[in-house]
Amino acid sequence: MSTEPLLKIQNVSFRYDEETEHILKNISFTVKEGEWVSIVGHNGSGKSTLAKLIAGVENTFDGDIKIENQTIKSTSLSAFHHHIGFVFQNPDNQFVGSTVKYDVAFGLENRQVSYEKMHQIVSRVLKDVDMKDKKNYEPTALSGGQKQRVAIAGVLALQPKLIILDEATSMLDPEGKKDIMSMIQYLNQEQGMTVLSITHDLSEVVTSDKVIVLNKGSVALSGTVDDIFAHADTLVAYGLDMPFEMRVAQLLDLQKGFLTYDELLECLT
Repeated sequence: MSTEPLLKIQNVSFRYDEETEHILKNISFTVKEGEWVSIVGHNGSGKSTLAKLIAGVENTFDGDIKIENQTIKSTSLSAFHHHIGFVFQNPDNQFVGSTVKYDVAFGLENRQVSYEKMHQIVSRVLKDVDMKDKKNYEPTALSGGQKQRVAIAGVLALQPKLIILDEATSMLDPEGKKDIMSMIQYLNQEQGMTVLSITHDLSEVVTSDKVIVLNKGSVALSGTVDDIFAHADTLVAYGLDMPFEMRVAQLLDLQKGFLTYDELLECLT
């Protein structure tokens, strides 16, 4: 495993033109191989713009972004895109195949992977996301959570070094969100997948190794989950909603800081 961070954001600032204010202001952080980093912020905090910079959609910015210590500035997208897999909030926008298995195979076909190897990879990643039994289904026939699993399988098939979730659960119901986050946790902890999660939902950061809170384009808070939730009042002031467990704990004046559901039950019994 390399000692260099997989992703390095160095003093990044961005605005669309000289007449507008900066959307991002001097952002710096790293993502190490095997790490799960969450970027959280209210709408307008700059988190989606940051995702666009990492993806190369916007490429004129101050500072630097490096992937495996290689700058993405003035670099062809194809030179680094195989390192990154994006999962967006609406999986319908990512489907191109008539069935689940054909959709997952699409990116492999573009890379001219042999049929035999393609079949092995598609079977493996559909098993990883628990969708192997739906391989012959039409994507449109699936539930929202199942569609997102297929979108993630399509990304995993290309074996990226880093998977970026850009509000990937925002269109799902609570059960679907829980389902997807549990699957991502499995991929991170059991298979070593490096994860960068971009979200406005604080309940999705609880399994992260590191959390970065953006507010008005700047890094307002950064640290472990416990570090971040020690500033509950500040998070609320930034327009973020506390997870259910913490709202209950605050109402009952229980312990400060982050609480899991099981820890909340323990406090109540």
